[in-house]
Amino acid sequence: MEDKAAGSADQAAIASPRRAPTQQRSRERVERMLSAASALIAEQGSDAMRMGEVAERAGVSIGSLYQFFPDKRAIVWALAERYTAESQACIASALKDVGDADGLSQAFSELVDIYYRLFLAEPVMRDIWSGTQADKALRALELADSRANAEFLVAVLKRLRPGANPVALETTAFLVWQMGEAAMRLAISVDREEGDRLVAAYKRMALRELVGG
Repeated sequence: MEDKAAGSADQAAIASPRRAPTQQRSRERVERMLSAASALIAEQGSDAMRMGEVAERAGVSIGSLYQFFPDKRAIVWALAERYTAESQACIASALKDVGDADGLSQAFSELVDIYYRLFLAEPVMRDIWSGTQADKALRALELADSRANAEFLVAVLKRLRPGANPVALETTAFLVWQMGEAAMRLAISVDREEGDRLVAAYKRMALRELVGG
């Protein structure tokens, strides 16, 4: 229980390095900035993106951009937060009604396939994901995201194994999730045929741990 409380506190301590918009007009302006940044990252990568380019494409002054995003890292952070929220909603929806081993196998396999297709199709997400490894604060955000995602899986495992050690279930879920992220990074860094094989192998290994067989 103390470990869970500590984890929640650690996650809450991770603060975004940007100012949050409060008015509708400001939120719309920030949305244009993020859309512009996303397009630029897709075209040239986050390393090559320049704040002036973001402001120009978004149709805002550079001063307005800096008002909400003090540097390029803050933009990448905001995009990472967005994808994190979207992924958690997807995972929660896929796992919330799972009540047996077959349901878990199907839901987990579908989630892995969704993530794989998403990262193949979205160069922005691939760039942000790889960029987190060079930023300590972003790595902390990613770790907190993994723990939160693993909790959805823990809830299913507790329903399937009510007598199991909850700490053991939490360890299994967290490790499976972390291994999945590593597998995805590897799969999108090689050619598609090999990537497909790697993802299929990960699913087999993960499901043996989660549901046996």
